[in-house]
Amino acid sequence: MSFGDPNNPYGQQQGGQPGYGYPQQAPQGVPQQGYGYPQAPPVQPGYGFPGAPVEMPGGVKAARVMLWVVAAFQIIGAIIAFAGMSAVSDAVDSAGTTADTQTIENFGKGILAFIGVLALIFAGLSVALALKMKTGGNATRVCAIVYGAFICFGGIFQLPLGLVTIALGVLIIVFVAKSDGAAWFQRPRA
Repeated sequence: MSFGDPNNPYGQQQGGQPGYGYPQQAPQGVPQQGYGYPQAPPVQPGYGFPGAPVEMPGGVKAARVMLWVVAAFQIIGAIIAFAGMSAVSDAVDSAGTTADTQTIENFGKGILAFIGVLALIFAGLSVALALKMKTGGNATRVCAIVYGAFICFGGIFQLPLGLVTIALGVLIIVFVAKSDGAAWFQRPRA
């Protein structure tokens, strides 16, 4: 090979081509570009991100319906707990009234009242999360995931009927934690 061969990488370079590693200068009248990728066109104000979901995904809608169902289950559980308080009184009255039976009655009523109030609190939380699914941000998503975990944990103490509650809790966690659910809760808001 001779030095005059244009395909020879070791040959002398022609006058117009700059060497490797040397910055190229733009001709006069053309603005200097920075290194890397060319700049993106400017985003028109008010339009936000182009890939943001406009409608609530089906999984998030399903999780919202499941939250309403769980709220109904919690309200039914609270009604049963408060009704059980009178059943405890009737059982103690039929056994005879002594100091020990009165203590047992009060203890039983206290436990049932605590369970009933706790069920109403969880029902209120479920309703609040279901209402916030449409407009809520990532904090709503995180709260729904944690609430689903509490539902699963509480369903363990209600077995075998708690299997439905556990299934609803797992499905709420899965539907809200999926990527389309994350995109819905992290979308830009006006």
